[in-house]
Amino acid sequence: MAKMGPGKRQTYEKPQNTKKTVFQLLHYVGRYKLSMVLVIVFLLVNTACTVGGSYLLKPATGRILAGDFAGLAQVLMLMAGVYVTGALCSFAYSRIMVHISQKTVYTIRKDLFEKMQSLPIRYFDRHTHGELMSRYTNDIDTISEMINNSIGSLISSALTFVGIMAMMLFLSWRLTLITVAVLVVMLLVVRGIGSRSRYFFAEQQKDIGAVNGYIEEMIEGQKVIKVFNHEEKAKEGFYGINETYRKSSTAAQTFAGAMMPAMGNISHINYALTCCIGGLFAINGMFYIDTLVAFLQYVRQISQPVSMIAQQVNTVLAAVAGAERVFEVMEETPECDAGKVVLVNVTGDHDGNIVETDRRTEDWAWKKPDGTLVPLMGDVRFDHVVFGYNDEKVILHDISLFAKPGQKIAFVGSTGAGKTTITNLINRFYEIQSGTITYDGIDVRDIQKASLRRSLGIVLQDTHLFTGTIADNIRYSNLDATDEEVVAAAKLANADAFIRHLPHGYDTMLTSDGSNLSQGQRQLLAIARAAVADPPVLILDEATSSIDTRTEKLIEKGMDRLMAGRTVFVIAHRLSTVRNSHAIMVLEQGVIIERGDHDDLIAEKGRYYQLYTGQAELA
Repeated sequence: MAKMGPGKRQTYEKPQNTKKTVFQLLHYVGRYKLSMVLVIVFLLVNTACTVGGSYLLKPATGRILAGDFAGLAQVLMLMAGVYVTGALCSFAYSRIMVHISQKTVYTIRKDLFEKMQSLPIRYFDRHTHGELMSRYTNDIDTISEMINNSIGSLISSALTFVGIMAMMLFLSWRLTLITVAVLVVMLLVVRGIGSRSRYFFAEQQKDIGAVNGYIEEMIEGQKVIKVFNHEEKAKEGFYGINETYRKSSTAAQTFAGAMMPAMGNISHINYALTCCIGGLFAINGMFYIDTLVAFLQYVRQISQPVSMIAQQVNTVLAAVAGAERVFEVMEETPECDAGKVVLVNVTGDHDGNIVETDRRTEDWAWKKPDGTLVPLMGDVRFDHVVFGYNDEKVILHDISLFAKPGQKIAFVGSTGAGKTTITNLINRFYEIQSGTITYDGIDVRDIQKASLRRSLGIVLQDTHLFTGTIADNIRYSNLDATDEEVVAAAKLANADAFIRHLPHGYDTMLTSDGSNLSQGQRQLLAIARAAVADPPVLILDEATSSIDTRTEKLIEKGMDRLMAGRTVFVIAHRLSTVRNSHAIMVLEQGVIIERGDHDDLIAEKGRYYQLYTGQAELA
C-alpha cells in the first residue's frame, strides 16, 4: 500500500463537477419523496405564519393609535395563535428532516462500503487507510449535517424571502426599491465570499484525510518508530501535515466567519435607510405610521433569510466537497469479473459419473456455461505471462511454469524478484498484460473470481485477524465449518495446544488484529484458517516467517499433512523448507533463471547452489 512519508502531503485533484455532485445528493434524498412533501407543506405553513404574524403588527398598531384595547387583545391572541402554529410546524419538519438525513447517510455509507468491496486490490495500493476512512467519517458527517439542517433552512429561507418581498411590495413599492438595491449588494458579497469559502472547504476536507492517513500509519508503526528512535521525525512529519490542515481550515473558517458580520452590517444600513426615508414619507403624509411599523418589521426580517442562506452556504459547500470525494469512490471502476465458470459440489452417480449436488461434499468441479463439469484437480499453468503494475514498469517477464495436481512448487529469489506477484496472479488480485494462466485447463479469466478464490487457500506473510473469537477467525475461510472442523484445523497447524491454554480457549476474544497474541501464534491461526477451508491449491507466502525454528519443526508434520494431495506454491527465504519441493523456481528481476528440484539445482552449482551453501545471500 502506498504510504506517505514524513512531511509529505498527499495530493488530490480539485473538485471537478459541483452540479453533478448536487444532483447525485438529490437522487439519494429524493428516495424519500413523501417525507419531503410533508416537509415542504410544514415549511409553507411555517412561512405563512412568520410573514402573516409580522403583518399583524399593522392592525395592532392601528388599534393602539385608536385606543381600541379590546381589538388589540383580539389581534394579539390571533398573533399568538399564528406564531404557535408556526413553531409547531417548524418542530415537525425538523424531526422529519432528522429521519431523512439519517436514512440518506445510512444508504450512502452502505453503498460506499459495498462499492469498496468490489474495488480491485490495485485501488487500495494507491490510497492510505486513513484517507479512505475519512470518507466514511468526516465526509459523510458533513453530508449528514447539510441534509439535517441546511436543506430545510434553505427551503424555509427561500419561501420566507419570497413571502416578505411580496408583503413589502404590497405595503410600499417605493421603500421596497431601497431594500432591493441593498440586497443586490448582499448577493455580491455572498458570491465573493462564497467562491473563496468553497475552495478552502474543499481543501480542508482533503487535508483532514491526509492527517488521518498519517496518524493511522504512525499508530500502526509505533513499535518500529520506538525501535529506531524515530519519534522526533514522526512528530516533524505530523507537524507539517497538521500545519497544512490548520492553514486550509483557518482560511475556510475565516471566510465562513466573515459572512455573517458582513451580512449583519449591510442589514443595519438597510434598516437605517428605510427608517429615515420612511419617516420622511410619514411626515409628508405619504405613509401611515402603522404601515411603516409593519414595513420596518419586514425590513428587519428580510436580512434573516438572506443571512441564513449565506450561513448555510458554508455547510453546503463543505458537504459538496465531502460528497464529491465519496462519489469519486463510487464511480471507480469495479474489479473486472467476466468469468462464467463456477465452482460446484459434485458427487458420483451409479454409473461412476460426476453430477452436481446441492449438498456439501468433499468433491468439487468447475461448471462451464454449457453445463460441462470439469473435476477440480489443482493443475495450474503459466504460459508466457507478462505483468506489470503499470505500463512503464514490467515486473514479470515471459513466465512459463506448471504445477501438476499434488505438486509442491517453491519460489526462491531476492526481495522484489516477483515471487509474491506470481501467486497474486493466480487468484487474480491483478490482471496480466499478456499470456495465459490456466487452472485445470480453464483460463482463470473465464472463472468467476468468487469461485476461483474459494478453491485457493492462502497464508500470507502479514497475517490479519479480525475482532471476534479465535474460533471465528479460524472459521473465516469456511463459515459453514463445524466446531469439530475448527479444532481439527487448529490441531493440523499445531495451534490447538496454545489455544487451550488461553483463559477462554477457542472462545477467547481477539482485538486490534490479535495484539493479545504473539506473532507466531497469530501465524499459526492463519495456517489453521487456511486448513479449515480445505482447498485443493495452497499458497504459502512466507507462512513460517514469524515462527521460530523450534515451532517450525513442531508444525512440519502438520504442514505436510495439510499439503498432502494439494497443489502447493511456497515462497520462502529459509531454503531448508523447500528442499522437498517437486520443483524450485529461482527468480531474479522477474525472470526465472533456474528451475528444477533441490538435487538438480545443487548439481548445477548456479544461483540456488550459492544461496544454499551460503556463498551468496538474498538481497
